[in-house]
Amino acid sequence: MPFVEQYDVVVVGAGHAGCEAAMAAAHMGSRTALFTLNLDLIAQMSCNPAIGGIAKGHLVREVDALGGIMGEVADAVGIQFRLLNTSRGPAVWSPRAQCDKQQYRVKMRQVLESQANLFIKQAEVADVVFADNHSERNEEAEPSALSPVPSASRRVVGVKLRDSRIVHAKAVVITTGTFLNGLIHCGEENYPAGRSGEPPSVLLGEALKRLGLRGCRLKTGTPPRLDGRTIDWSRFEEQPGDAEPTPFSFRTKEIKQRQISCHIAYTTPETLRLIRENVMRSPMYSGQITATGPRYCPSIEDKVVKFPDKEQHQFFLEPEGLDTHEVYVNGMSTSLPMDVQWQIVHSIPGLENAEMLRPGYAIEYDAIDPTELDRSLNVKQIEGLYLAGQINGTSGYEEAACQGLMAGINAALMVKGQQPFTLDRTEAYTGILIDDLISKGTNEPYRMFTSRAEFRLHLRIDNADRRLTPHGRRLGLITDEAWFDYERKQARAVALEKLLATKKVHPERLQTLLPDLAAQLGNIAGQTYGQLLKRPEVTIDLLFPVIREELAASDSALFGSWISTGLPSRSESRSDGAEKPAVSTLSAQTRNELKSVETEIKYSGYLDQQKKAIDKLKKAEERTIPGWFDYANVSGLSREMQEKLTRVRPQTIGQASRIPGVTPAALSLINVYIEIQAKRGLARSAG
Repeated sequence: MPFVEQYDVVVVGAGHAGCEAAMAAAHMGSRTALFTLNLDLIAQMSCNPAIGGIAKGHLVREVDALGGIMGEVADAVGIQFRLLNTSRGPAVWSPRAQCDKQQYRVKMRQVLESQANLFIKQAEVADVVFADNHSERNEEAEPSALSPVPSASRRVVGVKLRDSRIVHAKAVVITTGTFLNGLIHCGEENYPAGRSGEPPSVLLGEALKRLGLRGCRLKTGTPPRLDGRTIDWSRFEEQPGDAEPTPFSFRTKEIKQRQISCHIAYTTPETLRLIRENVMRSPMYSGQITATGPRYCPSIEDKVVKFPDKEQHQFFLEPEGLDTHEVYVNGMSTSLPMDVQWQIVHSIPGLENAEMLRPGYAIEYDAIDPTELDRSLNVKQIEGLYLAGQINGTSGYEEAACQGLMAGINAALMVKGQQPFTLDRTEAYTGILIDDLISKGTNEPYRMFTSRAEFRLHLRIDNADRRLTPHGRRLGLITDEAWFDYERKQARAVALEKLLATKKVHPERLQTLLPDLAAQLGNIAGQTYGQLLKRPEVTIDLLFPVIREELAASDSALFGSWISTGLPSRSESRSDGAEKPAVSTLSAQTRNELKSVETEIKYSGYLDQQKKAIDKLKKAEERTIPGWFDYANVSGLSREMQEKLTRVRPQTIGQASRIPGVTPAALSLINVYIEIQAKRGLARSAG
């Protein structure tokens, strides 16, 4: 009997994209195989051992809201949590967590191994196998080898391993990160690698080239790691985490991990001198590297060259875990030679005796032009082949994770014969990221920013569950317990918003509990709590001691958790003999729920404006462009625009409008010619 391995979905690569893709597909009922070069390096944090950050934290919240796993794993192993941008409006607040690098890997593997239908395999995938889409679809059909001339009539039927085994699958998700023909550079030296100490994926890289897909060569880098025992920590400014950690996952009740501090450091004039004198030994400036690097995460030599007037550059000393002395030097990414890196590190006060455990390096790798993909992340030319993560030109764990989740979901839906699941720009940062990639492509590693969102007040971290969890539930990714908690949370929010909008403030009660605030507000007779919250100086945290009793009276069962965690601490005496108001001891979960309602009230006018703009955009997205539409036959479109539109093949007028260079006049022509070409097609059919 021949040895046959058959799965519904095969995921290639067990990085941050691969883990989400495999977990989603298996959770949705697909028999899924996850292939990795090394079982012990699943979800390896190749660069910074941190999750989240500006806009990236939004992506993690969205992954979690849909039923993904990155947020829960980060919460379990996070060793420093910070909510960033709190000096600005809530639209741009973003959570970040320094993680224990080793624990993250271990925890992710535990989560994957606990999932039914998911099988993790250590093997090298060397090729993709496909069959003719017009041939009979039966399991006995013998797959043909990859052809250099693929067409839309092809479909994936599996992968070929390096040992020549064929693994059959109905859908394949490729998430190879920096491994496709990876080449590491450290000064004048370079050698093939997927990342330091691991081989590149050359066979699969060459196989994908034979598909005829447009590709590019990108570059990223990483800083040196130091031995924390050889650092004089007293010379650096301590940067503690938040006293009350903000979790990533809506399902996390409490952060139990021991928390640590990071430290802030700065370059010196000697540091800058060393870099300037040796910059031509950097492969980025010697011509050794020709690939494009990340604009928003430049190397230290890039910073010095591009900002010559800047006399000082900041960096951070970040521990890589609780059980290691290894320290990540965030902000000092470099590909300078080892001897120069050693001098640079020792030019920093406090690092004079620091031992370097690993040098920094740059890595070049192959990526696919993401305009080759449709909105489900399926390669347009081949049915059932999905790409996610850095192979699509993005940078960062979080950007990879959200793509992996979407690709895994759509691979599972394809196996079931169901329509793909997509998100648009009005629903999620994930939708913005995918839309940017498939509409505009990228010639440098793509990083998410809040500024990329047209409706960022609508796409906040606190309402990601309200936006996306119903989708996750429909897809089968949200458990009954999580759904029950979600519904209770939404019921609390609706009830609280109604209470705040209708209950009038009792001035006497406010005077008793919050005399300073009462004096500041003046005459508030007849005003509701909601009207008070519209004032910039009034926050829901401040009002909670007053509204707590209103909550208990309205529905103690619904608000029980808030009331119990919001019990006031003992009162203290003021200097004038009066009693200080009791301070509420709110949990992070309760505070986050309250803040979400406050934001909806305080910014209701702006949110209403955005909703009108969202409705307008959705109308443009409803006007679809048929797959048969021929741009070459649209009179009035320039040849350049015809070529660009034919290459991207936008699915809607809205997507076409976001392609660089496509004008409103061109959109009008396309609108008209959709009808003209449809009528011509009908006439030919009738004839």
